[in-house]
Amino acid sequence: MPEPTEVLVVGELNVDVIVSGADAVPTFGQHEQIVDECRVTLGSSSAIFACGVRRLGHPTTMVGVVGADMFGEVVRDALGERDVDTSAVVVDPGTPTGVTVILNTGTDRALLTAPGSIGTTRRAHVPAPLPDTARHLHVGSVFLQRDLRPDLPALFDDARAAGLSTSFDPNWDPAQRWTDLLPLLAHVDVVFVNEAEAEGLTGGLPAFRAAYALSERMRPGGTVVVKRGEHGALAVRDGGDTSVPAYEVDVVDTTGAGDSFDAGFVHGMLSGAELGECLALGAGCGSLSTRAAGGTDAQPDAGELAELLGEGGYGADR
Repeated sequence: MPEPTEVLVVGELNVDVIVSGADAVPTFGQHEQIVDECRVTLGSSSAIFACGVRRLGHPTTMVGVVGADMFGEVVRDALGERDVDTSAVVVDPGTPTGVTVILNTGTDRALLTAPGSIGTTRRAHVPAPLPDTARHLHVGSVFLQRDLRPDLPALFDDARAAGLSTSFDPNWDPAQRWTDLLPLLAHVDVVFVNEAEAEGLTGGLPAFRAAYALSERMRPGGTVVVKRGEHGALAVRDGGDTSVPAYEVDVVDTTGAGDSFDAGFVHGMLSGAELGECLALGAGCGSLSTRAAGGTDAQPDAGELAELLGEGGYGADR
């Protein structure tokens, strides 16, 4: 029997097909190229976050939709293997499971996504009432949540009224409209963005200025987190900011590192950590997750994370 849910994750589910190699840039005209590797793995910002926060010790339930196909089985099996509760994952026989093809050259990536079931998660799929044991609600890839987005303000408000903390990560906006999302900021406790997303949401502002601009739209106590890759991360809350540098690891693949960062930050929140320590926990999780290909295989447990932070010395020069 699954442990009582502590973290509820609502969002997209898909597989990633990762094509890796310096030559992983296609040449049209029926050219055949040799690459280093091609592998199918669990994808989606929401699922990677769910696996990461479960790996850190928080019982987690995933809410989403997959198709009645081979890729849907891959998604459900992968979540189950990582001890994420899939009882709220809906299998829709009329919709194929979403697929993202990632072309990874080692220095950059390009993503091609066939949405399929990705945008079909709805408010009706979320357990009602919310589990009594739940402490946090997270929504991933908000720009892709076609059917869920109109109901997100009410979902976040209901979660807060039930005593849950809340967060979301918008990820990239394929439509390049960005500002459609801004009203949602007033309904959550934490928003996670990377530098490019922060720039898109604020019309081109650099990281610190973007974080402050977005913070003005948050409720009192709301936090804007900007993930800056090798430059670490920063957060703005109630007119003040804090930042942490990145941890140095041998990077194999950065897929899902931002989602693992989110998991580490939320782990800190649920553990009662201060803002700066939450950032360090996030940076540690994001860094450690890059040690293997795919978004979930190298996600750390709490012991590995504590060891990294102990060696790096949270709050010390790293």
